Parts: sequence; C-alpha cells; structure tokens
Amino acid sequence: MIVKVKTILLAALVAASIFPTMASAQSPKPGASRPAQAPRPADIDKNGVLILVRSTLLALDQANKTGNYTVLRDLGAPGFQTNTAARLAEIFAYQRNQHLDLSGVAVLEPQLSMLPQIESTGMMHMSGFFPSVPTQIRFELLYAPVQGQWKLFGLSVSLGSSAPVAPSDAPAPSAAAQPRGGTGLRPSGPKQP
Repeated sequence: MIVKVKTILLAALVAASIFPTMASAQSPKPGASRPAQAPRPADIDKNGVLILVRSTLLALDQANKTGNYTVLRDLGAPGFQTNTAARLAEIFAYQRNQHLDLSGVAVLEPQLSMLPQIESTGMMHMSGFFPSVPTQIRFELLYAPVQGQWKLFGLSVSLGSSAPVAPSDAPAPSAAAQPRGGTGLRPSGPKQP
C-alpha cells in the first residue's frame, strides 16, 4: 500500500521567523540589531530528548483520538497558545480523519536526523523519525524556553514509507557521457582494451 505523504505544519504565527512555518514568539525590539548566530548544540541528554519527543507526540495522538486539543495547546509555550483549540483541530483534521495512530512512539526509539540545536532565537530545534513499518512517523519540533522548561512552540508531523525505493528505470549513461575524472567506481564485467 502506498502511503500518501501528508505534512501538517503547525506554528505560532507571530513576528520574525527562523523558518517560514515556524515563527518566533518574540519580535526583536525596534532598532536593536543582533548579528545572526549559527545554531549550536543543545545541552540536553538522550533522556531529556526522549521525554520531549514522546510526550509531545503522545499529546498530539491523544488530541487526535479525542478531538480535544486543549491539553496540547495548554502544554505549549505562550507563542503556541495563540492557536485556539478549534484552530488546532482544523490543522490536524487530516490526521484525525485518517485515524493516524501515534501510540507506537511510546515504545519505539526515535532516530534523530537533526540533533537538538539552539537556534539564534534561543529556541531548541530537532527533527527525526520513528523507524516503524510499513510507515515512518517523521517529526520536526521547536521548543521555546519558558520558566526553565522547554515548551512546545512548533510541530510538524508527516508519514512516509519505510520501504526501500527502487532505482528509476532511466537508462545508465554511456561511458562517453561520463565526466572525465570518473566517479571512483569501477565498471563491472570484462575489462575493456
């Protein structure tokens, strides 16, 4: 069965963004210019990451199953809370209507494709997937620091196939069409003179 990849992006829609779909909860003060800082690794251990990822996705799962998004909303940072429970229900309607079951994240180990990093806004950003079969649950999360805790600010969840993808049926380029300098790979078969 081919699983249609559907991405749901959610973010608090307030001023200056670090990503087009994930905005900062705080606007810089007028006239204040800060040089852009490169992201730096977040000071969080593996258990902290597991707690944040699992609790966020399980809260989304429970909200989707009950149709009640108030707890998910209330667990978020003030910038996330600008979304009403009704707006969150609209955003996640596709997943709810597809009866997407995220409960497996409670026991599966997430694989991070981007280790937790602190963005120039001070928010922690990470992404990865849960290696489930036949589909993978992919996620991207953004957390804001609120009173000494990381609170949800932005959330993206999508589904994708975990099956290997076959190469395309495009014909292989001829030896004459390959660039000089080669690819580092040796052709198989009998040696050519």
